[in-house]
Amino acid sequence: MTNRLALPMYAIHPPATRALIQAIKTLLARRGIEAQPVWPDDLQAHWQDAHLLLSQTCGYPLVTRLTAVHPVGTFHYRAPGCSGRDYRSWLVARDEQATLADFTDQRAVANSLDSHSGYNALRFVAARQGVTFSQLILSGGHRRSLAALQQGDADIAAIDCVSWALLARYEPEALDGLHIIGETPRAPGLPLITAASTSSTRLAHLRLALHQLVQETAWRGVCNDNLIGGFSPAERDDYQIVLDWEHDAAAQGLPRL
Repeated sequence: MTNRLALPMYAIHPPATRALIQAIKTLLARRGIEAQPVWPDDLQAHWQDAHLLLSQTCGYPLVTRLTAVHPVGTFHYRAPGCSGRDYRSWLVARDEQATLADFTDQRAVANSLDSHSGYNALRFVAARQGVTFSQLILSGGHRRSLAALQQGDADIAAIDCVSWALLARYEPEALDGLHIIGETPRAPGLPLITAASTSSTRLAHLRLALHQLVQETAWRGVCNDNLIGGFSPAERDDYQIVLDWEHDAAAQGLPRL
């Protein structure tokens, strides 16, 4: 049996992500837990792998689809827009002076329908302001959504503030010509998960290793390179707010963008 370890969600700068994975692997090995790093192509299959030791997903699929996983916790990111374990999305457009209301009947772009930061959060704030879009384009990723804005193929997007900060550090050209024109409320950050079959003892070891990662000076550089400043354990109920936003948008007459 292979204990699979991956961190696919914020792998914007692969050397930093590989170093983070190696650090976690080392800390787990000290606790007698062997981990095999993987770079999954099919995230849905990866997240539902019976041999999943540790991965990172989005809060939206966690509460809508991934019933057979157990949340481990959430990293705290040192990025504008974050507070403790919580994060938000930036509303991004080409026109620096625009507001969300200006994009009624304009084209929105989202990374995917199962993204909280790119789709669920945008739907929530749009519903609250009575904004509807003429078209929703699905890009396949936040970076592609930004490219669609730069190329004039879409007009507005909601972009995870951690992704924005990582791109600002490692690929600033991906943000050229784009501006933050608004924000969503905060919600719990991307959950770290393990297979439902993971024992309570192993789950405790995972959490202790992640606490060590953010506390020990030996890993400070690795954490800084990934904008990580802390870690909190989490349970599934912590992500109920993600479903609440979905239900709220539907109640406001916007069940889908």
